[in-house]
Amino acid sequence: MTISLEDSAKGQAALNALQRAVAKALDKKQRLGQYAVIWQDGKLVIIWGEMNALNSLPSTEKPNAGNNV
Repeated sequence: MTISLEDSAKGQAALNALQRAVAKALDKKQRLGQYAVIWQDGKLVIIWGEMNALNSLPSTEKPNAGNNV
C-alpha cells in the first residue's frame, strides 16, 4: 500500500479540522463554567467545572460503560 502526498495532505487537513473543533468545544465549555473530561498522561483528568484545580483518576479506574452520567 502506498500513501500519496495527496492522501497525507487530506489526512493532515482532517486532523487540523478535528483539533480546531475540539479546541472550540473546550473553549465553549470553559466559558459556560462546565467541566470537561480529557485523557492526559495516561489518566482521566477532569478540568474546570466547580473545581478550580485538576482532579485526576488513576488510569486503572475506568468509567462504567453502562453508567450514563
